[in-house]
Amino acid sequence: MRFTILSLFPESYFRSAFGVSILKRAQEKGLIEIGCTDIRAFAEGKHQRVDDRPYGGGPGMVMMPGPVVSAIRSVKDEGAHVVFLTPQGRPLKAADCERLAKVPHLILLCGHYEGIDERAMKEVDEEISIGDFVLTNGCVPALVLVDAVSRFVPGVLGHPDAAAEDSFQAEGGFDAPHYTRPEEFEGEVVPAVLAGGNHREIAAWRKSKSLEKTRRQRPELVDN
Repeated sequence: MRFTILSLFPESYFRSAFGVSILKRAQEKGLIEIGCTDIRAFAEGKHQRVDDRPYGGGPGMVMMPGPVVSAIRSVKDEGAHVVFLTPQGRPLKAADCERLAKVPHLILLCGHYEGIDERAMKEVDEEISIGDFVLTNGCVPALVLVDAVSRFVPGVLGHPDAAAEDSFQAEGGFDAPHYTRPEEFEGEVVPAVLAGGNHREIAAWRKSKSLEKTRRQRPELVDN
């Protein structure tokens, strides 16, 4: 799978995050490819200006349509899907990540300043938000999306069932509590059912604890 990130900070924001751990290994194995493109490279004039004051007045600056549209078109190919990271988009869900992992080429457009000129939206296929809050730019949401989507690309995670058993998968609730060695820590002991070896009882315990935590933390997920 291929990711192309369009932003005004194509290298500095992403280099360290994509150069470690699971995402690094996934790239080395050829399972995913992550590229970054500088929107400013498509600006006209010696100052490479990419923003201007909004028509109608108001605070802040707006990204001009020309550089944004040109940047998208420069990397867009058959089968590409363009996602604009914006707080005005649909909230990102696990089901979206699983769906997007099947797209051969995902182009992620990072917003900057007050946003982008509405006339550039004709190049966008989907708007996604990572939460009901505003960040200084769309680079962090792009990092989140690449990480979350990559987990559903076959071979990226060490165990083939790892993504399917995480929170928000299966029945849509939280994952069950996890334990590892030592068996006793500061007076607390690993639940006996997990050490008993009865897979049916373990599955039932995990389902019960998953529902219990989901109901406590996010009751609306249980209602849905």
